Amino acid sequence: MDEATRTTAGSPRAQAALVSILILLVFLGAWHLATLPKAASQVVDPEYAKLVGQQASTGQKSAFPTPSDFGRKLFEHLKDPFYDRGPNDKGIGIQLAYSIGRVLLGFSLAAATAIPLGFLIGMSPLGYRALDPYIQILKPISPLAWMPLALFTLKDSGVSAIFVIFICSTWPMLINTAFGVASVRREWLNVAKTLEVRPFRKAMEVILPAAAPTILTGMRISIGIAWLVIVAAEMLVGGTGIGYFVWNEWNNLSIVNILSGILAIGLVGMLLDFLVGRLQRAVTYFE
Repeated sequence: MDEATRTTAGSPRAQAALVSILILLVFLGAWHLATLPKAASQVVDPEYAKLVGQQASTGQKSAFPTPSDFGRKLFEHLKDPFYDRGPNDKGIGIQLAYSIGRVLLGFSLAAATAIPLGFLIGMSPLGYRALDPYIQILKPISPLAWMPLALFTLKDSGVSAIFVIFICSTWPMLINTAFGVASVRREWLNVAKTLEVRPFRKAMEVILPAAAPTILTGMRISIGIAWLVIVAAEMLVGGTGIGYFVWNEWNNLSIVNILSGILAIGLVGMLLDFLVGRLQRAVTYFE
């Protein structure tokens, strides 16, 4: 083995990848052992086992799946992710598309509202102090607590879900934007004042570049919260979306489909965080 190969194999990234693969293999091995008939009978709740027996007597399979069962079902989902056989039978790709669309729309509306408002709050100490009590009261409220009010006023479950995403995405972006703007170095603002730079130009060319990393941190936090909340919101309102998919499969006692939905939720959440994180690193790099 030459020096270059040894260096690559011994790099921290390669070592981390090897450890990750080992963890996955151990997890799959433990899963396989736990779903062996004898082991499964010792860990399954008796009431659930009774229900499983009733399902089995009617020809329906609802026992906890093995890794191979999960792999086969995952392949089925990937083979035809966008099928549509009616309101309660849509492919996992369609369900994810609805959820992602709601998240992106609610997140975009929140960004269009929270970032300009955060700018105004951050540039005005008086405004910051005046609005801070309201922010501190509204921020801790669970986004799902707004769902009944949204359903009552908006009369549409899909729009209500988008409104909930808007609410939960607003606070991290608003607070981080206000903090980032308020933290811009006084020397830079004094130079802009000395040069008689107009307010809009000062905001775009001095304050925004300085506050951009903090703003993007708020956006990254918001997109993660939004993806968490949309799953819970769709479980409540039903219809379409990956949250509804998971809840509907629970009603059908299809554990393997629930696991497929959970994996899809995790992968999409990782992708959204990765994309915003890459944007954040790019902005920091070009500062």
